[in-house]
Amino acid sequence: MIDFDRVTITYDGAERPVLRELSLHIPEGELCLVVGRTGVGKSTLLGAINGLVPHFTGGTLAGRVTVAGRDTATHPPRELADVVGVVAQDPLAGFVTDTVEEELAYGLEQLAIPPDVMRKRVEEALDLLGVAELRQRPLHEISGGQQQRVAIAAVLTAHPRVLILDEPTSALDPTAAEEVLAAVTRLVHDLGLTVMLAEHRLERVVQYADTVIHLAGDGTAAAGPPAEMLLTATVAPPVVELGRLARWRPLPLSVRDARRQAGPLRARLPAIPPSVAPVAAPGETVLRARQIVVRYGPVVAVRGVDLALRAGEITALMGRNGSGKSSLLWAIQGAGRRQAGTVEIAGRDPRQLPPREARALVALVPQTPSDLLYLNTVGAELAQADRESAASESPRARELLDRLAAGIDDEAHPRELSEGQRLSLVLAIQIRATPRVVLLDEPTRGLDYGAKQALHTIVQRLAAEERSVVIATHDVEFVAATCDRAVVMGDGDVIADGPTPEIVLASPAFAPQVAKILAPLRYLRTTQVAGALDPPSVLAGRVSG
Repeated sequence: MIDFDRVTITYDGAERPVLRELSLHIPEGELCLVVGRTGVGKSTLLGAINGLVPHFTGGTLAGRVTVAGRDTATHPPRELADVVGVVAQDPLAGFVTDTVEEELAYGLEQLAIPPDVMRKRVEEALDLLGVAELRQRPLHEISGGQQQRVAIAAVLTAHPRVLILDEPTSALDPTAAEEVLAAVTRLVHDLGLTVMLAEHRLERVVQYADTVIHLAGDGTAAAGPPAEMLLTATVAPPVVELGRLARWRPLPLSVRDARRQAGPLRARLPAIPPSVAPVAAPGETVLRARQIVVRYGPVVAVRGVDLALRAGEITALMGRNGSGKSSLLWAIQGAGRRQAGTVEIAGRDPRQLPPREARALVALVPQTPSDLLYLNTVGAELAQADRESAASESPRARELLDRLAAGIDDEAHPRELSEGQRLSLVLAIQIRATPRVVLLDEPTRGLDYGAKQALHTIVQRLAAEERSVVIATHDVEFVAATCDRAVVMGDGDVIADGPTPEIVLASPAFAPQVAKILAPLRYLRTTQVAGALDPPSVLAGRVSG
């Protein structure tokens, strides 16, 4: 179905190719997972399949890419639209109509499909993805998981033979992610669709993959069965890391498979995990929010929430899509809506201060980090951050960025960076001012495990400097490894608040993989297991998280 024959892709001005001498064959009806660190070329590989690379992005393509017998070098994207469907990282940004049904029909109109055929295909796609009850709903009012399923349905109306998904679950809560992946798996098994999927949260998708393509970062790639490829891959989910540690064979890819092998390990481990690092008691209260209310027309997004943040504490803000997490963060930061309630930091409300003064108290990294980027180069953005935070004693913005995502060129345009690279850039800019409170809205979106570990280190350092950090996220693995406290929101209210182990271990939806595998033992991450094993030399491979 998809063939890469000695493909080399080099972007204009680049010192080396992104992909080098790549040869692959993806058969029909395969779910192929593309893995690798941030910026190694996953989006480039996917873009080469539908002709966006190089027809739209520019650069030079050597070799040959064919999809269903069509050469992408001689067939631009418009001539591949009936064969290849693409769903980008942010489906809402790709919608061009107002309602669900109109969005599904739009692509067929561009392909000049007759109205009677169009109506039939729209109905089929609505049923296939389980979104028929949403047909008249405005696209901006449905949840993130529903938007993702609508985006997939919209491309399926053209009856493509290949579906490309770029980070399909990055912005979704665990339940919504499961719904989307269940729909994708059904398409593969029931329709024989070929799916190419790039995703950093491998713990969500690896169990569904038939093949894994691993991009090493030097332009080369290797493909093979998931268990074989992940045994030595540079990125791996917690279930694989635990399998490496325990030397389980075959290497488990799901919680079920791991639990079947985990009996002897559970018997060896003490019931309570040892402390990997001493946990300092949180300090004084640095922010107090009282009775925060946020409304959008008749919709109440935040319902009288009280929240106290303490110095040196890392707080996770969790909850399903639409529960009010982002609205609460923006209300606290001062730039968002707040119809009622007060926020106090060092006796001042950031809402009443000029932006530069407010940033010294509280900084927010939004879900769409590109909203904060307005200069033409990465170097200019970093230099501007250094000028605006000249009085700060923190490392320079360039150093902070390199800790998160090394190798980003100063001359690169911020809009040309990958999702993870843009997020890293904005995070470096915001924490350059070293505010007392740092609010991060989905900061791990688009980041690989190595970048998450770097983010973990920076967040821990901020906490050690007596700053309070709040992380709104669906990434339960990052929460388990990083956060001291978890606050769970539902329908605009705080429904749970307490130490992270107590909150995540009590919830099947929010429990990390290691906790599910080793239950009823109270382990959250692989490092705790490694610390409890005697002797520790049983470690086989790299352990993270």
